[in-house]
Amino acid sequence: MNYRTINFERIGETLYEYDHESGLKVFFVKKPGYNKKTAMFGTNYGSIDNVFKIQGSDKEIVVPDGIAHFLEHKLFEQEDGNMLDKFSKLGSSPNAYTSFNQTVYYFSCTDLFEENFKVLLSYVQNPWLTDENVEKEKGIIGQEIRMYEDNADWKVFFNLLDCLYVNHPVKLDIAGSIKSISKITKELLYDCYHTFYTPSNMVVVVVGDLVPEEVFSIVENMIKFKDRGKVEKKYPEEPEHLNKEYNEQKLVVSMPLFYMGIKDNVRVSGLELLKRRTALSIVLNDILGRSSELYNRLYEDGLINDTFRFEASIDKAYGFVAFGGQSPDPKKTAEIISSALNEATDKGISEESFSRILKAHQGMYVRSFNAVDIIAREITDSYFNDASYFDIGRVYEELDIAYIKKVISEVFINKPALSVINPQ
Repeated sequence: MNYRTINFERIGETLYEYDHESGLKVFFVKKPGYNKKTAMFGTNYGSIDNVFKIQGSDKEIVVPDGIAHFLEHKLFEQEDGNMLDKFSKLGSSPNAYTSFNQTVYYFSCTDLFEENFKVLLSYVQNPWLTDENVEKEKGIIGQEIRMYEDNADWKVFFNLLDCLYVNHPVKLDIAGSIKSISKITKELLYDCYHTFYTPSNMVVVVVGDLVPEEVFSIVENMIKFKDRGKVEKKYPEEPEHLNKEYNEQKLVVSMPLFYMGIKDNVRVSGLELLKRRTALSIVLNDILGRSSELYNRLYEDGLINDTFRFEASIDKAYGFVAFGGQSPDPKKTAEIISSALNEATDKGISEESFSRILKAHQGMYVRSFNAVDIIAREITDSYFNDASYFDIGRVYEELDIAYIKKVISEVFINKPALSVINPQ
């Protein structure tokens, strides 16, 4: 069995990489002495992938919003029972998630890894869909959608995305709407499955105290599906301007909630994506981090509290930065933050701040290799963005003030949008 071994001496980690004959990529990270083991089986297919061509056809098809998430739910249900029950009997903790750009099935365990791994590899390859079980699922997911409609944190975020984006499907709820899921059929689900659940569009990641040959041998024996060729996705043209600057909604909350965001109109992938994501994270830490002058001033004035957070969400198909939390006066807080962002665009970041925050990021990166779940998730996410999580060490070496200033000038020159949830 041929596989590659790549040593990363600086962080003391070894990555084993195996290419299955079907086109499926498999990664394994050995963690000697760790009791916990995890495995992920993911596809480069998420909620934004609603327009595509089925392999071998020139016809472009459009599917209902929420269908990727719907399919994730359905794969757990097999003709011989629910896979969650099977995992539970084997003593593992299974789960799955659908994000904007990927769907991932996984489990964690301390014992019986091989048995659990075989269950994972088997059910993801074998969808069992009937008209009856698809109709039944609509009721279950409909309840989930209604629950999120009342979730202030969820709504303030997606209302912000609706402000930022005119056409891009990243603005749409991952689960879809009651109306959109009503249009989902068994046939459409199979179209999506056969298009996106194909080996060359997927990845398997395993982390734990295991033997690489044994892990790859299980994959070798369990993977039966054939590759159907390259996936062709299509996204609408997205203008640089905002859809709208402000959105306000009333929900049952004890204090107003706000989320501000800025659209990043530059599309990147691979190492450049990791660099850009890291650069924006450093900038946000400098301006809005807990040790920043602005954060402490807003906190002392009672305009923000411990719920305040920020993120740099950079993907091949979209990008934005966002920040917010609870505030008694969202508009005033947003004005102060906007002013600070304008100042940062003019001044940039100091060498001292850059060096301090970069070192903190490096420390967090090294510590992330202490958690098998984080390692697996980050490898999966990086792979679907044409990058490697192990290249982040290289990113830290290459980042400099000039690059940070360039990214600041490209992103923070754009107009921010504001989403607010006020008490009813």
